[in-house]
Amino acid sequence: MISKTVLVLAEGFGEGLDSRRVASALARGLQAEGTLDCDCCALEERSEARAPAAALLDECDFDRRMRAARAVVIARERLDDRTLAGSVAFEAATRARQGGVPAYAVTAHDELDPFEARIVDLQVVLEAADSRALGAAGRKLAALV
Repeated sequence: MISKTVLVLAEGFGEGLDSRRVASALARGLQAEGTLDCDCCALEERSEARAPAAALLDECDFDRRMRAARAVVIARERLDDRTLAGSVAFEAATRARQGGVPAYAVTAHDELDPFEARIVDLQVVLEAADSRALGAAGRKLAALV
């Protein structure tokens, strides 16, 4: 049986859109048609310099949750080659690829070129900067996953 669950891994998108609001807006969009369940993992606003990406994912039991999902949606305010290396997004996408689970990304600022997105094995990268756009991105992803 194929899982109906999508794991949403969300970081904050700046002022007004903390990680919980980002995850919630995406989940509403993913669930709009009623065919998907969401497992939301809203990462606390912490400096990755203080807590390595691998440790943050381990804290939220990412590997178990990812293996139980049909897809992973990674939400991060900015995706570019400078911020991706060593980030939670990079670590999550790598683990998803290794686990055979497709990964998708939603970001307010997509500065990855197609080759960089392919290196991380992101199926699709969508841009969304506010709650309404995040919901729309979730609806679009629901049709893809």
